[in-house]
Amino acid sequence: MNQFKKQERELKILRTPDDRFVNLPDFPFEPHYTEVKDDDGTSIRIHHIEQGPSDAAPILLMHGNPTWSFLYRKMLPALAKSGRRIIAVDLVGCGRSDKPAAKQDYTLARHYDWMSKWLVANDLKDITLFCQDWGGTIGLYLVSEFPERFARVIASNTGLPLGEGESDFMKMWVGMMREAKEFPWEMLQPGMSHQLSEAEKNAYLAPFPSPEYEAGIIQFPVLIAVQPDNPGAPLNRRAWEKLKKFDKPFLTIFGALDPVSQGWDKRAQASIPGAKGQEHLVIDHANHFIQEDAPEILVERIIRFLNR
Repeated sequence: MNQFKKQERELKILRTPDDRFVNLPDFPFEPHYTEVKDDDGTSIRIHHIEQGPSDAAPILLMHGNPTWSFLYRKMLPALAKSGRRIIAVDLVGCGRSDKPAAKQDYTLARHYDWMSKWLVANDLKDITLFCQDWGGTIGLYLVSEFPERFARVIASNTGLPLGEGESDFMKMWVGMMREAKEFPWEMLQPGMSHQLSEAEKNAYLAPFPSPEYEAGIIQFPVLIAVQPDNPGAPLNRRAWEKLKKFDKPFLTIFGALDPVSQGWDKRAQASIPGAKGQEHLVIDHANHFIQEDAPEILVERIIRFLNR
């Protein structure tokens, strides 16, 4: 992808030890790995989990920050009963995927490039995408670049920022994280109406044995292209113009309590052709991490969407 600039400094890669992922609650899934190459030649290992038949049309589940595929543990078994191939992928810097060690290693262009290479390497087609938060921003970019690979999209508590300015919440969040040396894990629980157990909290922390591993999740907020001069904004604007021509089914399911992406569902419904006439939903009790708060509703709506 020629729009991604090659960087001269080679990446230093951290890899979370496997023993951090032993005996996690409700998460018995075997790991699967795909190697992609950064433009500097560094190999990056991206992790995903799978359920269901390998030759079936896939449902691709993409998480946000600072979570990982553990976020989908309540949805995976039920979705697998649909007869589809269920894939939950960990973004680079998250979960069991490799973690470049420096904050400056992470750019929006690089995230788009890494996940584009992962998608092509796995040759996924006829995809139903369910995407939330950063999984949505990156996932929607993939839809814009590879529309022929996607059969339908469900966007949940996400959006594609176009450099149009910051909300008060976003200004606070980006400003705080720009100077952070470690991730403020106390911010995780307020993003859920569902109360996590200690074992669940520890599972979200499992990929990060120390702050050294947290560069990616610390940098994510800085990459949100809300400021007009953010280097990611032109990429997103080009992607948005392509999405405004996407005429395959496009559904929004948002949480009423989410402070991050309020209003983007209405924008998508008004602008994306495939969103016309869909059964869009706002879930009253759901916060930002909607997969924790309303997994049964999400599964039911995904299956209904598949069957329409």
